[in-house]
Amino acid sequence: MTLFETRSITVSIARPAAEVYAFAHRPESFPKWADGLGAGLTRDGDRWIAQGPDGDVHVRFSPENAYGVLDHWVTLPDRTELSIPLRVVANGDGAEVTLTLFRVPGMDDATFQRDQGMVARDLAALKALLER
Repeated sequence: MTLFETRSITVSIARPAAEVYAFAHRPESFPKWADGLGAGLTRDGDRWIAQGPDGDVHVRFSPENAYGVLDHWVTLPDRTELSIPLRVVANGDGAEVTLTLFRVPGMDDATFQRDQGMVARDLAALKALLER
């Protein structure tokens, strides 16, 4: 059995969970807050295409649901698929948004730290956008 090292990055948002989910589940919203996924995000049938540092990446998003699941899967130019679990859960009158970051094989410490920072910045941008 293979288990990858993970980091869960969470932000609290002072808006109802249903409102956070209603905004964040739409792929069209991602360019407004997710720099890592938003560059040139365009629709291609059921998938989306974003411009990655090594070329175009294909993105699939989980269907709209009542559970706060915003999971998405990114297929890199080399055909490696990355699973990105993302959740919105109620916290009183507000919401917690959590992304689980997997450390993929071959990822060095510096890259894993960099990716954690990128996710934290994206979630902070989502918070700022929704708390205006």
